[in-house]
Amino acid sequence: MPDSQPQPPHSSAGQSDTAALLLCGARLTDGRTVDVRLGGGRIEAVGTAGSLASGASGPLAAKVDLDGYLLLPAPAEPHAHSDTALTADGDGPLVYDDQEVQRRATEAALLQLGHGATALRSHVRVGDVQGLDALASVLQARRSLRGLAELTAVAMPRVLTGVAGADGLAMLRDAVKMGASVVGGCPDADPDPTGYVEAVLELASEHGCPVDLHTDGTEPARLGRLAAMAGGLRPGVTLGPCGGLGRLPAEAASRTADQLAAAGVTVMCLPQGGCGSVERRGTAPVRLLRAAGVRVAAGGGALRDVSNPVGRGDPLEAAYLLASRYGLRPEDAYDAVSCAARAALGLPEVRLEAGFPAELLAVRGDGLASALSLAYSRIVVHRGRVVARTSAVREYCGSAAAGGLDLPRQGRQEPS
Repeated sequence: MPDSQPQPPHSSAGQSDTAALLLCGARLTDGRTVDVRLGGGRIEAVGTAGSLASGASGPLAAKVDLDGYLLLPAPAEPHAHSDTALTADGDGPLVYDDQEVQRRATEAALLQLGHGATALRSHVRVGDVQGLDALASVLQARRSLRGLAELTAVAMPRVLTGVAGADGLAMLRDAVKMGASVVGGCPDADPDPTGYVEAVLELASEHGCPVDLHTDGTEPARLGRLAAMAGGLRPGVTLGPCGGLGRLPAEAASRTADQLAAAGVTVMCLPQGGCGSVERRGTAPVRLLRAAGVRVAAGGGALRDVSNPVGRGDPLEAAYLLASRYGLRPEDAYDAVSCAARAALGLPEVRLEAGFPAELLAVRGDGLASALSLAYSRIVVHRGRVVARTSAVREYCGSAAAGGLDLPRQGRQEPS
C-alpha cells in the first residue's frame, strides 16, 4: 500500500502540469536513442530520436536536449532520517526546535532530490523529549515540498511495552492521526521485542498503514519470528538494515533468508552506512537475500548526522557500492534504489514506456556502469516536470593531452 494517496501533478505555482515536455535524444539502457514525450504527469510516447514533434493535445511547452545523457526511472530514498540530518557539525545536544527541524528536513530532501530521489520516506522519532514536535515539523516540510518531491513520514516510538510503553503507544496513535503514514521503530531496543512488534502490527492493521522496522538481524531466531509475524501484512512490511545477517554463519543466514522470502517482506539495506537506530554497522548479504527470493531495496540512512558524518543521501552512490563492493550487476544495483525502492514505498512502477509515471532521472553517461561511476551531471523529472538540475564542468587547463583524440568531455554544452 502506498505511503500517501497519489495527487494530480502540480507545478511550483500549484497548478496542474498539463503541458507536454519533450526529452530529446536520450539514451536508454538497451542502447536505443529516443525522444520521450511527457504530459499530465505521465509518459505519453517514446519514439526514435526526432520522431516526436508535438504534444498529444497541442504544441510542446519546452524541449530538453538529453544528448549524452542516460535516461532512467527515477530512484527513491526509502530510508532517511530527516529530523536528525545535517547535524554532525553541531555542538552539544541535538536541537529539536520546530523551525530548525523543518529547515533540516527541507534541506535534506532538496539535497536528495538533486541526486534524483523524487520520493522519500523519513523515519522520525516520536515521544521522549521531542514528543510529536519533530514529526509536525517534518510534515510541514512535506507540505512545502509539494510539487518537487513526495516526502512521507514513519513514526518511530522508543518503547511500546510495559508501563512506559503505554505512553509510547498513545503517542504512536496520535502520530498516525497527525499524518504519519507508516508505523515503525526499533523493536530490538524495547525490553520485549516481540511485544513491540505485536503492538506495531496491530496498530498498522487497524489503520491500514505500512510497517517499516529497524533491526540489525543479529539474532536469526528473533528475525525469523518477526518475519513470520509480519507476513500477514505483506507486501507492506519493510525490515532493515539487517546488517547483522552478514555476520552470521552461512547456514544460519541462508535459513533466515528463506524465512524472509516466505514472509514476503522487503529488506532495506544501507550500503552507505548505518543510522542511529541500530548500534552496529554492516550491509545485509544482498546477493544471498536476492538468491532466496527476497526483495532487496537500498536506502541512504544517515545524512551527515552523528551516525554517518559524511553521509551523502545519494541513491546512485548506494547503487555504486552495491555493484563495486557487494557484487551486484549494475542493473540489479540500480534496481535496488529505483524499482525495488519504489515498490517498498508502495509506489507504481516506472518504465520508459507510454503510460507509466513521468518520474525520471537523466545522468550524463553512455551506459549504466559509467553513470554509476561518474554521475556528475543530472536532470530530475517529477510528475512530468524538470524539478532539479546538477551540471558539472571539468576542465584541464594548459594541456595538449586531449588534442585530436576526440575524448569524451564532461564540459560539453548542457541542455537548456
